[in-house]
Amino acid sequence: MAGTAGPGTGPGAAGGDGDDSLYPIAVLIDELRNEDVQLRLNSIKKLSTIALALGVERTRTELLPFLTDTIYDEDEVLLALAEQLGNFTGLVGGPDFAHCLLPPLESLATVEETVVRDKAVESLRQISQEHTPNALEAHFVPLVKRLASGDWFTSRTSACGLFSVCYPRASDAVRAEIRQHFRSLCSDDTPMVRRAAASKLGEFAKVLELDSVKSEIVPLFTNLASDEQDSVRLLAVEACVSIAQLLSQEDLEALVMPTLRQAAEDKSWRVRYMVADKFSELQKAVGPKITLNDLIPAFQNLLKDCEAEVRAAAAHKVKELCENLPTEGRETIIMSQILPYIKELVSDTNQHVKSALASVIMGLSTILGKENTIEHLLPLFLAQLKDECPEVRLNIISNLDCVNEVIGIRQLSQSLLPAIVELAEDAKWRVRLAIIEYMPLLAGQLALSEACGQEITTKHMLPVVLKMAGDQVANVRFNVAKSLQKIGPVLNTDALREEVKPVLQKLGQDEDVDVKYFAQEAISVVAQRLRKPDFPAKDSEEPSAPGADKNHFLRARGPEEDPGKVQRERAARAASEEAVEMARFRGTDVAKGPAYQLHVNPRDTLAQLEIADLVHFSQSRD
Repeated sequence: MAGTAGPGTGPGAAGGDGDDSLYPIAVLIDELRNEDVQLRLNSIKKLSTIALALGVERTRTELLPFLTDTIYDEDEVLLALAEQLGNFTGLVGGPDFAHCLLPPLESLATVEETVVRDKAVESLRQISQEHTPNALEAHFVPLVKRLASGDWFTSRTSACGLFSVCYPRASDAVRAEIRQHFRSLCSDDTPMVRRAAASKLGEFAKVLELDSVKSEIVPLFTNLASDEQDSVRLLAVEACVSIAQLLSQEDLEALVMPTLRQAAEDKSWRVRYMVADKFSELQKAVGPKITLNDLIPAFQNLLKDCEAEVRAAAAHKVKELCENLPTEGRETIIMSQILPYIKELVSDTNQHVKSALASVIMGLSTILGKENTIEHLLPLFLAQLKDECPEVRLNIISNLDCVNEVIGIRQLSQSLLPAIVELAEDAKWRVRLAIIEYMPLLAGQLALSEACGQEITTKHMLPVVLKMAGDQVANVRFNVAKSLQKIGPVLNTDALREEVKPVLQKLGQDEDVDVKYFAQEAISVVAQRLRKPDFPAKDSEEPSAPGADKNHFLRARGPEEDPGKVQRERAARAASEEAVEMARFRGTDVAKGPAYQLHVNPRDTLAQLEIADLVHFSQSRD
């Protein structure tokens, strides 16, 4: 860019005739030629401001030609330019002049860097909608043709993303030309161009007439799905979803399914992976009949594929596949044709496969019902809870609520709960954390029945939570406090007073500020459950939340900041009286000093009020 001249021949033009209006463009030129990339980038980001200063006519006649002639820069500068130009229609005079933006964007669509080309194509697609039909055929369609027939593959790849936006508003004669150019790109000698065409095949098919889809798009799909490059073939699988949505069942069976069956057994694992990854979308597109006849057998093969990546992708789709099956006969299909393969994956040699299955298998319980879950799924859940891979155990724990809804808490407590208790001592802290985070959810379901809830919570869950209060990881400890706060209403007062209270008091003195905060929050809630103030309140010298100002409660307030002084003084006196009563209730010996003392100036009535609001003394008294 060195030595490049711009409109007005540079900054000197701004002072020759005293016309200060040229100064903005002169500054732009200077900054665009600066050796500092950041200055050039900043200048590009100011284009809209400069265009406003120049006006629509000078933007069209000076700024845009200058930008078109100087597209040789760092990729980040070009990327910013491509993005800016997409929003420039109003700055060049509106839709009637939108075609003025095409030359610089056309140049950007041919550069070597992919992200710049993609952004230029995105902006071109946006601007195409602002063209009138006549302007589209006069200016935009010729641009697409030039790109499609360019010498460099970069321009031809960019053209692939523009056919679908200009085709719907073109005349019949122009549409025929557009289809011809697209067919040429689908058989281009360069694999990168064929990849770009395959990636846009489904999008282009959606805007074509049905006859053209059958006569032109389907043959293109068949050819691309048989391409020598697997990177092209896998993109054809993605296009299959869009094409299948446009055809009837008869046409699907005759025109598409042979190619799809071939893709599901492709020699490249990447193509088979794409089939597995898009399986739910394919299932919805082809309908239930073809799913039962063709896709279920294909899915069985994917679940036992020789490549772990393919098996993992298929395992991720198990729940969606089962949910999308027809309600009538669904249970039989799953039990006979899917579940046997799932059982094999539970003991797969690859941890990613087992983890993928563990993330969805719990959802099958709501589909298969209580009896099938207890008889067939529970053994699989138990095996996964004991798996050597922590990710597998974590995924099972995180989805236990699905099973609770189906089999009930008593069955869960007899089968899965003992295994969950064992995981409380897991070597991986994330597993221990998942256990403690799950406890409130489990407790909420135990509250379904007062007797059952109190018994199971006290016997099975509370010991696990209390034991983890001494965990070395602070995240686990403060989740212990949160869990005790949430399961407190389920426990009886003896358990709260004798077991929960000492643990919360200890956590309230924890060195970690988050642990201390959540412990003090739990103390307030549990004190209300006991309905008497036998728990220490928050220390007024500690932050009320992580990161809070330690002196927040000690700030002196002026009269002008204290409009509700009388009411607050009254509340503060009430809080002080309750503090005295609390000390008396605890039997504090005056000689030894109170067990809890307010460390604030008694004259600071606002501080006392804030403490009273946090402690909730009034709610915790009989």
